[in-house]
Amino acid sequence: MPTSKRTRYALVGTGNRGTTMWGRDLLERWNDAVELVAICDLNPMRAERARDYMGASAPIYTDFDALLRSERPELVIVCTRDSTHDEVIIKALEAGADVISEKPMTTTVDKIKRILEAERRTGKRVDISFNYRFAPTAARIKELLNSGVIGEVTSVDFHWYLDTSHGADYFRRWHAFSEYSGSLFVHKATHHFDLLNWYLDSDPEKVSALADLRHYGRNGPFRGERCRTCPHKGECDYFFDISKDPFLERLYEDPSTVDGYVRDACVFREGIDIPDTMVASIRYRNGVDVSYSLNTYMPIEGHHIAFNGHEGRIELRQYEAQAWTTPPADEIVVMRNFDGVERIWVPHSSGGHYGGDDRLRNMLFSRRPNDELKQRAGSRAGAMSVLCGIAAFRSSRTGSPVSIADLWGNDSSGLLV
Repeated sequence: MPTSKRTRYALVGTGNRGTTMWGRDLLERWNDAVELVAICDLNPMRAERARDYMGASAPIYTDFDALLRSERPELVIVCTRDSTHDEVIIKALEAGADVISEKPMTTTVDKIKRILEAERRTGKRVDISFNYRFAPTAARIKELLNSGVIGEVTSVDFHWYLDTSHGADYFRRWHAFSEYSGSLFVHKATHHFDLLNWYLDSDPEKVSALADLRHYGRNGPFRGERCRTCPHKGECDYFFDISKDPFLERLYEDPSTVDGYVRDACVFREGIDIPDTMVASIRYRNGVDVSYSLNTYMPIEGHHIAFNGHEGRIELRQYEAQAWTTPPADEIVVMRNFDGVERIWVPHSSGGHYGGDDRLRNMLFSRRPNDELKQRAGSRAGAMSVLCGIAAFRSSRTGSPVSIADLWGNDSSGLLV
């Protein structure tokens, strides 16, 4: 992005992430680099409330085509429901705008192909907001791996834990339906699969997965339509009182009268069709084997990752929330075969994802043009992470391993080269 003038951008989707990360925060702290020229959302009341929260004055559109014709933005930031990303991205590219898309880039193989083809045809650029690449601890691990301190990596243990607040939240919202999110193997785990792809500097080749809906959905002891009107609110551990969060209340409650979308839907709805308990084995092209899991109803929030190599092991336990005290730093443990242990402490930085959100925005808006660690993620990174998630979800449904090549199909276009 140029630094000599402000980039004229349009924000599409005014949910929590769009309104904060790519709305108020961006406008307050990167206002020398960006100018918000339009806001688009199918729900005009939500868009108006988001605009007020941002302190912006940009016009509001419910028709994205009309926005593109009238405002001609240089950049479009996409924060809509996952299953609609492709439509917004492609229209933006064809209108001559670059794109920043929230992860996941999209939800199906056909949609991936359409995005990559449009990007190649138009010559514009798609960036994916993989902010965890930019977290200081993740960057330090990448540096250690690049240094060869444990030799060639042979396998990885990677386990992610969502607690009963964050994890449950996915089952209150549209993410609970695979039609919209592609399942958490796509919506959430592509965040993690991208980290693996980046850490290992390789592509997933084959995925075998198991997954079930074990805790939420039909497993609940009782259910209602939403927490606010539920007769079981006094006895349900997952009761969520949206009125105690003024931001969410204003952004979602009254606007729900426009489109029917409520932010506190019951986590035990019968129709929920995504798994909440997931494991996967992933073979990479470079021969690395990964053991991965994602659980969504834990007493802790965070992850554990370990890289096993011919000459040792690198291990991290990073927790965002748990019952014991969280230190203001992460401990990376480097264990060398026959050569002792080194403990490396990486301080937490301010901002979301331990400072990763700020570093991502610095990269995208030219305050940090140097990209030695190749943290900036384009459409290919978005595609490979989604393909890994799609393969895992399909394997969990069929009971058979899924090859990424077979999933992609015969394609002479070279879109993923």
